[in-house]
Amino acid sequence: MTRGRPDDVQLLAAVAEPSRRLLLDGLLARGEATATMLAEDSPLTRQAIAKHLGVLDRVGLVESRRLGREVRYSVRADQLDRATQSMAELAAEWDNRLQTIKRLAESRQRSR
Repeated sequence: MTRGRPDDVQLLAAVAEPSRRLLLDGLLARGEATATMLAEDSPLTRQAIAKHLGVLDRVGLVESRRLGREVRYSVRADQLDRATQSMAELAAEWDNRLQTIKRLAESRQRSR
């Protein structure tokens, strides 16, 4: 079984939160945005968005740059690709596990 690197675990945990996925979608649509801009299209407060962006920044899914008093965020495509690859590998592992369980159950059913 393939074990993810600890940073992969943190990466997957970050994208597991639905609000963070919405923020990633918003950033992908805009290209770049501030927490205030993202709050305009969200039921979340600007402060909540800023906290979620901090988590995404720590795991490398977004990068920030200061422009005067504003902090602008954008998605790091390389990290998003890595998260997608990790999720695909995890899905494949679970598909294999479920197929094994199915074969065992069918084999047991036939032997009865």
